[in-house]
Amino acid sequence: MDTQQEMNKMETSLATMKRAFASSPMPSLNTRIGMLKNLKTALIEYTGKISSAMSDDYGKRSEIDTLIADIAPCIANINHTVGHLHEWMEPSKRDSGPLLSTASVEVIYQPLGVVGIVVPWNFPVMLSIGPLISAIAAGNRAMLKMSEFTPHTNKVLGEMLQSVFDEAYVNVFEGEAEVSAAFTALPFDHILFTGSTTVGRHVMRAAAANLTPVTLELGGKSPVIVADDVSMEMAVERIIYGKSLNNGQVCVAPDYVFLPEGRVESFIAEYKKQYGDLFPDGVDSENLTSMANTRQFNRIEGLLNGETEKQTRIEPCHGNSRDNAKNRLVTHMIVDPAKDSEVMTEEIFGPLLPLIPYGDVQEAMAYIQGNPRPLALYLMTFDEDLQQQVKTTVHSGGMCINDSVFHLAVDDAPFGGVGESGMGNYHGFEGFLTLSHSKTVMTSGTKHNIKHLFAKDDNAFKKAVLEAMLR
Repeated sequence: MDTQQEMNKMETSLATMKRAFASSPMPSLNTRIGMLKNLKTALIEYTGKISSAMSDDYGKRSEIDTLIADIAPCIANINHTVGHLHEWMEPSKRDSGPLLSTASVEVIYQPLGVVGIVVPWNFPVMLSIGPLISAIAAGNRAMLKMSEFTPHTNKVLGEMLQSVFDEAYVNVFEGEAEVSAAFTALPFDHILFTGSTTVGRHVMRAAAANLTPVTLELGGKSPVIVADDVSMEMAVERIIYGKSLNNGQVCVAPDYVFLPEGRVESFIAEYKKQYGDLFPDGVDSENLTSMANTRQFNRIEGLLNGETEKQTRIEPCHGNSRDNAKNRLVTHMIVDPAKDSEVMTEEIFGPLLPLIPYGDVQEAMAYIQGNPRPLALYLMTFDEDLQQQVKTTVHSGGMCINDSVFHLAVDDAPFGGVGESGMGNYHGFEGFLTLSHSKTVMTSGTKHNIKHLFAKDDNAFKKAVLEAMLR
Protein backbone atom coordinates (compact mmCIF):
# COMPACT_ATOMS: atom_id res chain seq x y z
CA MET A 1 0.00 0.00 0.00
CA ASP A 2 1.27 3.47 -0.90
CA THR A 3 1.11 5.43 2.35
CA GLN A 4 1.02 8.87 0.76
CA GLN A 5 -1.62 7.76 -1.70
CA GLU A 6 -3.82 6.51 1.14
CA MET A 7 -3.36 9.77 3.04
CA ASN A 8 -4.27 11.80 -0.04
CA LYS A 9 -7.32 9.61 -0.55
CA MET A 10 -8.43 10.27 3.04
CA GLU A 11 -8.25 14.04 2.57
CA THR A 12 -10.16 13.88 -0.71
CA SER A 13 -12.82 11.59 0.77
CA LEU A 14 -13.37 13.83 3.77
CA ALA A 15 -13.83 16.89 1.54
CA THR A 16 -16.27 14.98 -0.69
CA MET A 17 -18.24 13.64 2.29
CA LYS A 18 -18.47 17.08 3.90
CA ARG A 19 -19.90 18.51 0.69
CA ALA A 20 -22.38 15.65 0.49
CA PHE A 21 -23.39 16.20 4.12
CA ALA A 22 -23.91 19.93 3.49
CA SER A 23 -26.34 19.09 0.69
CA SER A 24 -28.33 16.74 2.97
CA PRO A 25 -27.68 17.72 6.59
CA MET A 26 -30.68 16.03 8.22
CA PRO A 27 -31.39 12.53 6.85
CA SER A 28 -34.94 11.37 7.54
CA LEU A 29 -35.88 8.63 9.98
CA ASN A 30 -36.74 6.30 7.09
CA THR A 31 -33.39 6.95 5.39
CA ARG A 32 -31.44 6.10 8.54
CA ILE A 33 -33.50 3.00 9.31
CA GLY A 34 -33.19 1.84 5.70
CA MET A 35 -29.39 2.03 5.86
CA LEU A 36 -29.29 0.22 9.20
CA LYS A 37 -31.52 -2.58 7.94
CA ASN A 38 -29.36 -2.96 4.83
CA LEU A 39 -26.29 -3.12 7.06
CA LYS A 40 -27.90 -5.88 9.13
CA THR A 41 -28.71 -7.87 5.99
CA ALA A 42 -25.12 -7.52 4.78
CA LEU A 43 -23.69 -8.61 8.16
CA ILE A 44 -25.78 -11.77 8.10
CA GLU A 45 -24.81 -12.47 4.51
CA TYR A 46 -21.09 -11.92 5.19
CA THR A 47 -20.91 -13.80 8.52
CA GLY A 48 -19.06 -16.78 7.04
CA LYS A 49 -16.57 -14.62 5.15
CA ILE A 50 -15.93 -12.47 8.22
CA SER A 51 -15.31 -15.52 10.45
CA SER A 52 -12.86 -17.00 7.94
CA ALA A 53 -11.05 -13.69 7.44
CA MET A 54 -10.65 -13.10 11.17
CA SER A 55 -9.29 -16.60 11.65
CA ASP A 56 -6.81 -15.95 8.83
CA ASP A 57 -5.67 -12.76 10.55
CA TYR A 58 -5.18 -14.46 13.92
CA GLY A 59 -3.80 -17.74 12.64
CA LYS A 60 -6.72 -19.30 14.52
CA ARG A 61 -9.72 -17.40 15.81
CA SER A 62 -12.58 -19.30 17.36
CA GLU A 63 -15.72 -19.01 15.25
CA ILE A 64 -17.71 -18.87 18.49
CA ASP A 65 -15.68 -15.84 19.63
CA THR A 66 -16.43 -14.10 16.33
CA LEU A 67 -20.14 -14.85 16.48
CA ILE A 68 -20.55 -13.98 20.18
CA ALA A 69 -18.34 -10.90 20.32
CA ASP A 70 -18.41 -9.42 16.81
CA ILE A 71 -21.45 -10.40 14.75
CA ALA A 72 -24.24 -10.96 17.30
CA PRO A 73 -23.68 -7.69 19.24
CA CYS A 74 -23.87 -5.69 16.01
CA ILE A 75 -27.12 -7.38 14.95
CA ALA A 76 -28.63 -6.77 18.41
CA ASN A 77 -27.43 -3.16 18.35
CA ILE A 78 -29.08 -2.55 14.97
CA ASN A 79 -32.33 -4.15 16.13
CA HIS A 80 -32.39 -1.99 19.26
CA THR A 81 -31.52 1.17 17.35
CA VAL A 82 -34.14 0.60 14.64
CA GLY A 83 -36.77 -0.02 17.33
CA HIS A 84 -36.04 3.19 19.25
CA LEU A 85 -34.67 5.68 16.73
CA HIS A 86 -38.02 7.41 16.22
CA GLU A 87 -38.09 8.24 19.96
CA TRP A 88 -34.47 9.44 20.01
CA MET A 89 -34.97 11.79 17.07
CA GLU A 90 -38.00 13.51 18.63
CA PRO A 91 -37.25 17.06 19.86
CA SER A 92 -37.12 17.28 23.65
CA LYS A 93 -39.52 19.83 25.17
CA ARG A 94 -38.00 22.00 27.91
CA ASP A 95 -39.36 24.44 30.52
CA SER A 96 -38.81 28.05 29.48
CA GLY A 97 -39.02 29.39 33.06
CA PRO A 98 -40.97 32.39 34.45
CA LEU A 99 -39.01 35.11 32.64
CA LEU A 100 -39.58 33.48 29.24
CA SER A 101 -43.04 32.08 29.93
CA THR A 102 -44.36 33.38 26.62
CA ALA A 103 -41.74 31.39 24.66
CA SER A 104 -41.45 27.68 23.91
CA VAL A 105 -38.15 25.80 24.20
CA GLU A 106 -37.08 22.54 22.64
CA VAL A 107 -33.83 20.67 22.09
CA ILE A 108 -33.32 19.19 18.65
CA TYR A 109 -30.68 16.63 17.75
CA GLN A 110 -28.68 17.54 14.67
CA PRO A 111 -26.12 15.27 12.98
CA LEU A 112 -22.55 16.46 13.47
CA GLY A 113 -21.31 15.72 9.94
CA VAL A 114 -18.47 13.29 9.22
CA VAL A 115 -17.24 11.03 12.02
CA GLY A 116 -13.78 9.44 12.09
CA ILE A 117 -13.71 5.95 13.64
CA VAL A 118 -10.36 4.39 14.60
CA VAL A 119 -10.67 0.60 14.93
CA PRO A 120 -8.37 -1.77 16.92
CA TRP A 121 -7.33 -5.29 15.94
CA ASN A 122 -8.98 -7.32 18.70
CA PHE A 123 -12.64 -6.90 17.61
CA PRO A 124 -12.40 -5.27 14.19
CA VAL A 125 -16.05 -5.87 13.35
CA MET A 126 -17.81 -4.96 16.60
CA LEU A 127 -15.54 -1.95 17.15
CA SER A 128 -16.06 -0.63 13.63
CA ILE A 129 -19.70 -1.50 13.01
CA GLY A 130 -20.80 -0.62 16.58
CA PRO A 131 -19.68 3.03 16.34
CA LEU A 132 -20.88 3.14 12.73
CA ILE A 133 -24.38 2.18 13.87
CA SER A 134 -24.39 5.14 16.27
CA ALA A 135 -23.04 7.43 13.56
CA ILE A 136 -25.69 6.42 11.01
CA ALA A 137 -28.47 6.57 13.62
CA ALA A 138 -27.48 10.14 14.45
CA GLY A 139 -27.53 11.06 10.73
CA ASN A 140 -23.78 11.27 10.14
CA ARG A 141 -21.37 9.94 7.54
CA ALA A 142 -18.26 8.03 8.58
CA MET A 143 -14.68 7.22 7.68
CA LEU A 144 -13.16 4.10 9.27
CA LYS A 145 -9.44 3.59 9.86
CA MET A 146 -8.88 -0.15 10.27
CA SER A 147 -5.93 -1.80 12.00
CA GLU A 148 -2.97 -2.88 9.91
CA PHE A 149 -2.97 -6.16 11.86
CA THR A 150 -6.28 -7.39 10.38
CA PRO A 151 -5.77 -7.14 6.60
CA HIS A 152 -8.03 -10.07 5.68
CA THR A 153 -10.89 -8.78 7.82
CA ASN A 154 -10.39 -5.26 6.50
CA LYS A 155 -10.78 -6.48 2.93
CA VAL A 156 -14.01 -8.35 3.65
CA LEU A 157 -15.42 -5.55 5.78
CA GLY A 158 -14.60 -2.96 3.11
CA GLU A 159 -16.32 -5.09 0.48
CA MET A 160 -19.36 -5.52 2.71
CA LEU A 161 -19.69 -1.81 3.53
CA GLN A 162 -19.25 -0.91 -0.13
CA SER A 163 -22.26 -3.11 -0.90
CA VAL A 164 -24.37 -1.07 1.53
CA PHE A 165 -23.12 2.53 1.33
CA ASP A 166 -21.82 4.73 -1.45
CA GLU A 167 -18.51 6.55 -1.01
CA ALA A 168 -20.25 9.77 -0.01
CA TYR A 169 -21.50 7.99 3.14
CA VAL A 170 -18.95 5.46 4.39
CA ASN A 171 -15.29 4.86 3.51
CA VAL A 172 -12.72 2.39 4.84
CA PHE A 173 -8.98 3.06 5.06
CA GLU A 174 -5.93 1.02 6.05
CA GLY A 175 -2.32 1.76 6.90
CA GLU A 176 0.22 1.78 9.67
CA ALA A 177 1.10 4.41 12.29
CA GLU A 178 1.78 7.23 9.82
CA VAL A 179 -1.63 6.79 8.20
CA SER A 180 -3.31 6.59 11.62
CA ALA A 181 -1.64 9.84 12.70
CA ALA A 182 -2.75 11.57 9.50
CA PHE A 183 -6.29 10.21 9.94
CA THR A 184 -6.71 11.61 13.46
CA ALA A 185 -5.28 14.96 12.34
CA LEU A 186 -8.08 15.42 9.80
CA PRO A 187 -10.79 18.00 10.64
CA PHE A 188 -13.56 15.53 11.43
CA ASP A 189 -16.70 16.62 13.25
CA HIS A 190 -16.06 13.90 15.86
CA ILE A 191 -13.47 11.17 16.39
CA LEU A 192 -14.25 7.89 18.12
CA PHE A 193 -11.08 6.00 19.02
CA THR A 194 -10.74 2.55 20.55
CA GLY A 195 -7.26 1.50 21.64
CA SER A 196 -4.55 1.97 24.22
CA THR A 197 -4.32 4.86 26.67
CA THR A 198 -0.90 5.79 25.27
CA VAL A 199 -2.20 6.14 21.70
CA GLY A 200 -5.37 7.80 23.01
CA ARG A 201 -3.27 10.69 24.29
CA HIS A 202 -1.79 11.17 20.80
CA VAL A 203 -5.27 11.09 19.27
CA MET A 204 -6.52 13.73 21.69
CA ARG A 205 -3.55 16.00 20.92
CA ALA A 206 -4.10 15.64 17.17
CA ALA A 207 -7.82 16.33 17.49
CA ALA A 208 -7.18 19.43 19.62
CA ALA A 209 -5.58 21.23 16.67
CA ASN A 210 -8.98 21.15 14.90
CA LEU A 211 -11.05 21.43 18.11
CA THR A 212 -12.52 18.07 17.13
CA PRO A 213 -14.45 16.44 19.99
CA VAL A 214 -13.33 12.92 20.86
CA THR A 215 -14.74 9.78 22.40
CA LEU A 216 -11.88 7.65 23.72
CA GLU A 217 -12.53 4.01 24.54
CA LEU A 218 -9.28 2.94 26.14
CA GLY A 219 -8.47 0.13 28.55
CA GLY A 220 -6.60 -0.43 31.77
CA LYS A 221 -6.52 -3.15 34.36
CA SER A 222 -10.07 -4.30 35.05
CA PRO A 223 -10.10 -5.93 38.52
CA VAL A 224 -12.25 -8.65 40.05
CA ILE A 225 -13.12 -8.75 43.75
CA VAL A 226 -14.26 -12.16 44.98
CA ALA A 227 -15.96 -11.82 48.36
CA ASP A 228 -15.97 -14.55 50.98
CA ASP A 229 -19.68 -15.37 50.67
CA VAL A 230 -19.60 -16.83 47.14
CA SER A 231 -18.63 -20.33 46.12
CA MET A 232 -15.46 -20.78 44.11
CA GLU A 233 -17.48 -22.73 41.56
CA MET A 234 -19.70 -19.72 40.87
CA ALA A 235 -16.87 -17.17 41.04
CA VAL A 236 -14.78 -19.10 38.50
CA GLU A 237 -17.76 -19.72 36.22
CA ARG A 238 -18.51 -15.97 36.06
CA ILE A 239 -14.85 -15.00 35.51
CA ILE A 240 -13.63 -17.73 33.15
CA TYR A 241 -15.89 -16.91 30.21
CA GLY A 242 -14.92 -13.26 30.29
CA LYS A 243 -11.23 -14.12 30.57
CA SER A 244 -11.34 -16.81 27.88
CA LEU A 245 -13.26 -14.77 25.30
CA ASN A 246 -10.82 -14.00 22.48
CA ASN A 247 -8.22 -15.56 24.79
CA GLY A 248 -8.15 -12.50 27.02
CA GLN A 249 -7.62 -10.02 24.16
CA VAL A 250 -10.53 -7.89 25.31
CA CYS A 251 -10.37 -4.35 26.70
CA VAL A 252 -12.72 -5.31 29.57
CA ALA A 253 -11.30 -8.79 30.25
CA PRO A 254 -10.74 -9.56 33.93
CA ASP A 255 -7.13 -8.44 34.44
CA TYR A 256 -6.45 -9.59 38.00
CA VAL A 257 -8.46 -11.18 40.82
CA PHE A 258 -8.61 -10.33 44.53
CA LEU A 259 -9.31 -13.46 46.58
CA PRO A 260 -9.86 -13.98 50.32
CA GLU A 261 -6.78 -15.37 52.06
CA GLY A 262 -7.18 -19.09 52.54
CA ARG A 263 -9.28 -19.53 49.38
CA VAL A 264 -6.61 -19.07 46.73
CA GLU A 265 -5.92 -22.79 46.38
CA SER A 266 -9.58 -23.68 45.97
CA PHE A 267 -9.90 -20.99 43.27
CA ILE A 268 -6.88 -22.37 41.39
CA ALA A 269 -8.19 -25.93 41.53
CA GLU A 270 -11.67 -24.90 40.39
CA TYR A 271 -10.33 -22.69 37.59
CA LYS A 272 -8.21 -25.54 36.21
CA LYS A 273 -11.18 -27.89 36.38
CA GLN A 274 -13.53 -25.57 34.49
CA TYR A 275 -10.82 -24.56 32.03
CA GLY A 276 -10.28 -28.24 31.22
CA ASP A 277 -13.99 -28.58 30.50
CA LEU A 278 -13.90 -25.58 28.13
CA PHE A 279 -10.59 -26.40 26.45
CA PRO A 280 -9.99 -30.15 26.91
CA ASP A 281 -7.06 -30.24 24.48
CA GLY A 282 -5.29 -27.16 25.83
CA VAL A 283 -3.68 -25.13 23.05
CA ASP A 284 -4.94 -27.67 20.51
CA SER A 285 -8.56 -27.03 21.46
CA GLU A 286 -10.67 -26.04 18.48
CA ASN A 287 -12.43 -23.20 20.30
CA LEU A 288 -9.25 -21.56 21.71
CA THR A 289 -8.30 -18.35 19.93
CA SER A 290 -4.63 -17.71 19.19
CA MET A 291 -2.79 -14.55 20.15
CA ALA A 292 -3.49 -12.14 17.30
CA ASN A 293 0.08 -12.15 15.99
CA THR A 294 3.67 -12.90 16.94
CA ARG A 295 4.14 -9.43 18.38
CA GLN A 296 1.31 -9.97 20.87
CA PHE A 297 2.47 -13.48 21.70
CA ASN A 298 5.99 -12.23 22.41
CA ARG A 299 4.64 -9.45 24.61
CA ILE A 300 2.65 -11.90 26.74
CA GLU A 301 5.56 -14.34 26.83
CA GLY A 302 7.77 -11.46 28.04
CA LEU A 303 5.40 -10.77 30.94
CA LEU A 304 5.35 -14.47 31.79
CA ASN A 305 9.13 -14.82 31.61
CA GLY A 306 9.53 -11.79 33.84
CA GLU A 307 7.53 -13.51 36.58
CA THR A 308 9.40 -16.77 36.04
CA GLU A 309 12.69 -14.97 36.61
CA LYS A 310 11.32 -13.55 39.86
CA GLN A 311 10.32 -17.10 40.87
CA THR A 312 6.68 -16.10 41.17
CA ARG A 313 4.39 -19.10 41.33
CA ILE A 314 2.76 -19.71 37.94
CA GLU A 315 -0.07 -22.18 37.34
CA PRO A 316 -0.90 -23.06 33.70
CA CYS A 317 -4.55 -24.05 33.35
CA HIS A 318 -3.71 -27.07 31.17
CA GLY A 319 -0.72 -29.38 30.73
CA ASN A 320 -0.68 -28.68 26.99
CA SER A 321 -0.03 -25.00 27.68
CA ARG A 322 1.71 -23.39 24.69
CA ASP A 323 2.55 -23.60 21.01
CA ASN A 324 5.08 -20.90 20.18
CA ALA A 325 5.00 -21.60 16.45
CA LYS A 326 1.26 -20.93 16.29
CA ASN A 327 1.15 -18.11 18.90
CA ARG A 328 -1.09 -20.18 21.14
CA LEU A 329 -1.16 -20.06 24.93
CA VAL A 330 -3.61 -21.26 27.57
CA THR A 331 -4.48 -19.09 30.57
CA HIS A 332 -1.69 -18.95 33.17
CA MET A 333 -2.54 -17.93 36.74
CA ILE A 334 0.17 -15.86 38.42
CA VAL A 335 -0.06 -16.19 42.20
CA ASP A 336 0.60 -13.09 44.32
CA PRO A 337 2.99 -11.18 42.04
CA ALA A 338 4.72 -8.05 43.37
CA LYS A 339 2.45 -5.00 43.16
CA ASP A 340 5.14 -3.06 41.25
CA SER A 341 5.77 -5.85 38.73
CA GLU A 342 5.00 -5.27 35.06
CA VAL A 343 2.18 -7.79 35.14
CA MET A 344 0.48 -5.65 37.82
CA THR A 345 1.19 -2.24 36.30
CA GLU A 346 0.60 -2.86 32.57
CA GLU A 347 -2.67 -3.91 30.96
CA ILE A 348 -2.29 -7.64 30.24
CA PHE A 349 -4.64 -8.04 27.26
CA GLY A 350 -4.04 -11.76 27.04
CA PRO A 351 -4.26 -15.12 28.87
CA LEU A 352 -2.46 -14.22 32.11
CA LEU A 353 -4.45 -13.89 35.35
CA PRO A 354 -2.75 -12.57 38.52
CA LEU A 355 -4.34 -13.72 41.80
CA ILE A 356 -3.99 -11.38 44.80
CA PRO A 357 -4.93 -12.61 48.30
CA TYR A 358 -6.50 -10.14 50.75
CA GLY A 359 -7.27 -10.19 54.46
CA ASP A 360 -10.08 -7.62 54.36
CA VAL A 361 -12.14 -6.63 51.33
CA GLN A 362 -11.42 -2.97 52.13
CA GLU A 363 -7.78 -3.66 51.16
CA ALA A 364 -8.90 -4.66 47.68
CA MET A 365 -11.10 -1.59 47.33
CA ALA A 366 -8.33 0.71 48.53
CA TYR A 367 -5.88 -0.78 46.02
CA ILE A 368 -8.27 -0.23 43.11
CA GLN A 369 -9.05 3.32 44.25
CA GLY A 370 -5.33 4.07 44.50
CA ASN A 371 -4.69 3.17 40.86
CA PRO A 372 -5.92 4.56 37.50
CA ARG A 373 -9.65 4.10 37.07
CA PRO A 374 -10.35 0.90 35.10
CA LEU A 375 -12.67 0.42 32.15
CA ALA A 376 -14.54 -2.31 34.03
CA LEU A 377 -14.92 -3.58 37.58
CA TYR A 378 -16.24 -6.99 38.60
CA LEU A 379 -17.59 -7.93 42.03
CA MET A 380 -18.57 -11.46 43.04
CA THR A 381 -20.86 -11.30 46.08
CA PHE A 382 -24.49 -11.53 47.18
CA ASP A 383 -23.86 -9.20 50.12
CA GLU A 384 -26.10 -6.23 49.23
CA ASP A 385 -24.28 -3.84 51.56
CA LEU A 386 -20.96 -4.66 49.90
CA GLN A 387 -22.53 -4.39 46.47
CA GLN A 388 -23.81 -0.91 47.32
CA GLN A 389 -20.50 0.18 48.80
CA VAL A 390 -18.39 -0.93 45.85
CA LYS A 391 -20.68 0.35 43.10
CA THR A 392 -21.01 3.80 44.67
CA THR A 393 -17.46 4.42 45.93
CA VAL A 394 -15.12 2.70 43.45
CA HIS A 395 -14.84 4.38 40.05
CA SER A 396 -14.83 2.41 36.80
CA GLY A 397 -16.19 2.81 33.28
CA GLY A 398 -18.75 0.05 33.85
CA MET A 399 -19.38 -2.73 36.35
CA CYS A 400 -20.78 -6.24 36.63
CA ILE A 401 -21.92 -7.83 39.86
CA ASN A 402 -21.65 -11.63 39.73
CA ASP A 403 -20.65 -11.55 36.07
CA SER A 404 -17.92 -10.22 33.81
CA VAL A 405 -17.56 -8.62 30.36
CA PHE A 406 -21.15 -9.11 29.23
CA HIS A 407 -22.37 -5.67 30.33
CA LEU A 408 -21.10 -4.70 26.86
CA ALA A 409 -23.97 -6.71 25.40
CA VAL A 410 -26.60 -4.42 26.96
CA ASP A 411 -27.78 -2.27 24.05
CA ASP A 412 -29.89 0.07 26.19
CA ALA A 413 -26.99 1.28 28.34
CA PRO A 414 -23.89 3.40 27.73
CA PHE A 415 -20.39 2.00 27.31
CA GLY A 416 -17.36 4.13 28.07
CA GLY A 417 -14.41 4.73 30.32
CA VAL A 418 -13.49 7.22 33.01
CA GLY A 419 -10.14 8.85 33.69
CA GLU A 420 -7.32 6.91 32.05
CA SER A 421 -9.75 4.30 30.74
CA GLY A 422 -11.42 6.80 28.44
CA MET A 423 -13.97 9.56 28.03
CA GLY A 424 -17.43 9.73 26.53
CA ASN A 425 -19.97 6.99 25.86
CA TYR A 426 -21.64 5.24 23.01
CA HIS A 427 -24.09 2.32 22.47
CA GLY A 428 -27.82 2.88 22.25
CA PHE A 429 -29.28 6.27 23.09
CA GLU A 430 -25.97 7.50 24.50
CA GLY A 431 -24.31 6.74 21.18
CA PHE A 432 -27.00 8.74 19.40
CA LEU A 433 -26.44 11.66 21.78
CA THR A 434 -22.65 11.50 21.55
CA LEU A 435 -22.75 11.81 17.77
CA SER A 436 -25.47 14.46 17.68
CA HIS A 437 -25.43 18.16 18.48
CA SER A 438 -28.09 18.90 21.10
CA LYS A 439 -29.28 22.32 19.95
CA THR A 440 -31.55 24.53 22.03
CA VAL A 441 -34.26 26.27 20.00
CA MET A 442 -36.34 28.98 21.70
CA THR A 443 -39.40 30.25 19.84
CA SER A 444 -41.13 33.46 20.92
CA GLY A 445 -44.70 34.23 19.86
CA THR A 446 -46.76 37.41 19.57
CA LYS A 447 -46.39 38.18 23.27
CA HIS A 448 -42.99 38.96 24.75
CA ASN A 449 -42.14 39.43 28.43
CA ILE A 450 -38.60 40.71 27.97
CA LYS A 451 -39.69 44.17 26.83
CA HIS A 452 -41.24 44.80 30.24
CA LEU A 453 -37.85 44.48 31.93
CA PHE A 454 -36.63 47.42 29.89
CA ALA A 455 -39.76 49.55 30.16
CA LYS A 456 -39.20 52.68 32.24
CA ASP A 457 -42.52 52.66 34.07
CA ASP A 458 -43.22 48.97 34.57
CA ASN A 459 -41.52 48.49 37.93
CA ALA A 460 -44.28 46.27 39.26
CA PHE A 461 -43.65 43.71 36.55
CA LYS A 462 -39.87 43.89 37.08
CA LYS A 463 -40.28 43.35 40.80
CA ALA A 464 -42.64 40.43 40.33
CA VAL A 465 -40.29 38.69 37.87
CA LEU A 466 -37.24 39.22 40.05
CA GLU A 467 -39.04 37.93 43.13
CA ALA A 468 -40.11 34.83 41.20
CA MET A 469 -36.52 34.22 40.02
CA LEU A 470 -35.10 34.60 43.55
CA ARG A 471 -37.39 32.08 45.21
